[in-house]
This record gives sequence, structure tokens and C-alpha cells, in this order.
Amino acid sequence: MDLSALTSWQSAPLRRALDALANERLAHALLICGPRHIGKRAVADVLSQTLLCRERVDGLACGRCRSCTLFVAGTHPDWRYVSFEENDKKVLRKEIVVDQMRELGGWFALTPQRGGAQVALIEPAFAMNQNASNALLKTLEEPMRDRYLLLLCESPMQLSATIRSRCQRIELQPPPSQEGLAWLRARGHAEAVAATALTAARGHPGLAAHWIEEGLLALRESVRTDLSALAAGRARPLDVAAAWLADDQADQRLAFAADVAVDLHAQALGAVASPSAHRATTPDFLKLSAWFDAANRTRGLLRTPVRSDLALAGLLRDWRVAVAARSA
Repeated sequence: MDLSALTSWQSAPLRRALDALANERLAHALLICGPRHIGKRAVADVLSQTLLCRERVDGLACGRCRSCTLFVAGTHPDWRYVSFEENDKKVLRKEIVVDQMRELGGWFALTPQRGGAQVALIEPAFAMNQNASNALLKTLEEPMRDRYLLLLCESPMQLSATIRSRCQRIELQPPPSQEGLAWLRARGHAEAVAATALTAARGHPGLAAHWIEEGLLALRESVRTDLSALAAGRARPLDVAAAWLADDQADQRLAFAADVAVDLHAQALGAVASPSAHRATTPDFLKLSAWFDAANRTRGLLRTPVRSDLALAGLLRDWRVAVAARSA
């Protein structure tokens, strides 16, 4: 298997995991964590294929044996992918439920069909509800030889402390900015656009590439414009909420809005220049922190039956209070 398709920030933590495997120090439960779009799934796939391969070359999957062929085809009988499933009404669930974890535990108890390892991947691991997490713990507490459980999660803190304590962590982090910029340029993005996106993404090249390629930089700027209008009293929270919910990008808008709160924190600390829209105020840490938390909770509420328009309007109403907490 050739790792040339992976970036340096993917291959370095993967190599550490492969070294642990070669020295029989690799845990049965692995928490692969890092921000969204950093490449966790690519690392998990290489590691999964290597664990299943019976003819490894230099510590990596050979890419030629029957196990590798089946894995690449997505039909390996000893590999299992667990994510969101449909409910009885054929609607995709918003969480991973207890029945899925019980089924996974039963699957791990079976003899591997190809006589080697069994590997299961849970993505995103933070989507497990409380009952599912409790059921998973039973599997984690009784590890079996050559059974591997890979949990993909943006942040370890999204999982319970009990689950975290039973996992070996593989963490992916953004590279130095010049390396990230070079990677973006190699993907064909103009340097000026790449530099703007990389700065906006706080040095995360995968996220910057996603924003460029999905045309989200304009959406990001529109969110900042809306928040400035709310802070200045030029827009009504209900109107902005309705506009944000008019398409399927409300979650992304809230993520961008939460980023603005982070930027204002940095502004108050003097880490960045003050955004022109908020030069007249000095943000209050506690109120901004509370608003940031509320924004992320509201993102979760968008996946529930609650009145999204009222929840979002209430959040946007509180924005002016948060950013105008005290005069500069």
C-alpha cells in the first residue's frame, strides 16, 4: 500500500499507530480524533485494511491479497461500518442507537470469517446516544484478541470519560500554515484565495479546501454581515432566523456564527485586530462564551422536532447583548 495519497498530518499519526501495531502495543479500541475535514476517515481506512491484511508488507496492507481486495470493494465480511441508520419510517436517524451497539457486540463475538482480525468503525462516535454509549462500554470492557474498534470523533470531549479512558488516541492536527498553503495550491487553488481561506479556517487546510470547493466563503461573509446588522440594530432576529432557515445551510451558518464569537474572544485578548463591525464594543468573555455554547446547542436542536425558527431567533436576539456587553 502506498501512503503518498495521504498528507503529512495524516501519515505521521498513522505511522505511530502502525509502529504500535508492529510492536504489539496497539490497543483494541482506537479513538481517531481531529477537526472536521482533517482526514480522519482516510487514516481509519488505511489502518482498517492493514489490520485485516494477512500478507502485510513493511507493516502496511499489501493491497493484493484477498482480504485487501474485499476491503477495497467494501465487501470484507470481517469489517463493519456503523453510522446513522433509517428508522421504521425509512427516515435517517440523527443519532446512533443502542440496538446498533448491541448488534455490534454480537458481531464481535462471532468467529472471523477469514480467520484474521475483525474491525469495526463507528462514525461519528459522538452521535451515540446515552444508551448506545452504555452498550458500547460492555464491548470495550471485554476486549478480545484481534478485535479492533475504531471510533471517529471531532473532539475526545464529545465522548464520555469512561469511553475515552478505554481508547488509545490517534490525533490529527493541522500542519504549519506554509505547508497547508502549499497543499491548497497543489490542489489547484489560487494563492490569494487559498491564503484567505486558510486564515479564515485558522490554519486548517482541509476545512479551507472544503469552503473553497463548496463555495462557502461567500456564505461565511454573509453570516458576518448579518451578525453585524443585528449588533447595530439594523436587522430583526426573526427576519434573520427566517433567512438562515430558508435553505439547508442553517447548521453551517451557525458554525460560522460560532466562529465569530471565537474571533471576538481573540480580539478582546489582543490576539487579532478588531473587526470593523465591532470596533465600538469590547466583548464580555462570559457572555460571549455563553453565546458560543448556545450556538452549538442550537445546531443540535436543528436535528430535533423543536421549533427551529424560535430557537434560532432567540439565539440571534441574544447576540446583540453578547457583543455590546460593555463599551470599549
